[in-house]
Amino acid sequence: MSAPKENSTRKLAAKLIFMAFQILKERGGSESGREIIKEIEKRSTFTEWEKETYEKTGNIRWNSVLHFYTIDCIKAGYLIKKKGVWYLTPEGEDALQLGEDELLNRATQAYRKWDRERKVISENISPELAEEDEGSQATAATIDEIEQKAMEGLESYLTAKNPYEIQDLVAALLRGMGYYTPFNAPKGKDGGIDIIAYKDPLGTESPRMRVQVKHRQNPTSAKDIRELIGLLRKDGDIGIFVSTSGFTSDAKTTARTASVHIELIDLPRLIELWQNFYSKMVDEDKNLLPLVPIYFLAPQE
Repeated sequence: MSAPKENSTRKLAAKLIFMAFQILKERGGSESGREIIKEIEKRSTFTEWEKETYEKTGNIRWNSVLHFYTIDCIKAGYLIKKKGVWYLTPEGEDALQLGEDELLNRATQAYRKWDRERKVISENISPELAEEDEGSQATAATIDEIEQKAMEGLESYLTAKNPYEIQDLVAALLRGMGYYTPFNAPKGKDGGIDIIAYKDPLGTESPRMRVQVKHRQNPTSAKDIRELIGLLRKDGDIGIFVSTSGFTSDAKTTARTASVHIELIDLPRLIELWQNFYSKMVDEDKNLLPLVPIYFLAPQE
């Protein structure tokens, strides 16, 4: 199949970037990359060329185009990506007013400006560095796609687990963070608390954490948050709510405005914390979600 001209790729990119920004704005400014991809797929009708799979990488064209041009948006200050989560900046939200084509044009201009400045710095440091190939954007986009696939694999693996397995995983994470977990509720009624975690073996030091874990399809509501708040009765108690399906906006507001400290952990953040503290865990706990680190030469910033 012959590929359309370059402007067809840019037209596709402009549509995808604009749609991704709209989705981020609708969802309060942040969302996992995986969910954005799924939502774009739901809202779009793609041509055969746009759905074509690259033979070398196995990646779908429209997906690769989106990842490639998000690098422009990052350099323009419109978008931030961290551990599989995409964040729309205030500048990015303002850029929606430009429309599809002009938003992408401004982002590409910002990337080219950054690239020119990078090359000038390289030339001043070393002639060898000035010979950097023109593929830094493609490299960054490829790494971004690989990271996205890794995150999707982790999310799928955890989503397939049952609630008690997720509860055990959260307890293991807390131990990796240096806390003691004297109580991990067995199957059955738990009185609203799934895990209790202490800073010291006897629970004499603050903070003392009361943890609720929900592993279900619907986002956790404000009512659930209020119920956890009602269980925090002692000075030094803090609440942690882990919800693999995320939280409603009302739930986030309830936690943020509570008179006690309530920490919300959704699935992407659970994975990020697991990655950060994985090296500190004992082997038995690591086996609940085993990871293999892979290192790439990072594109020059």
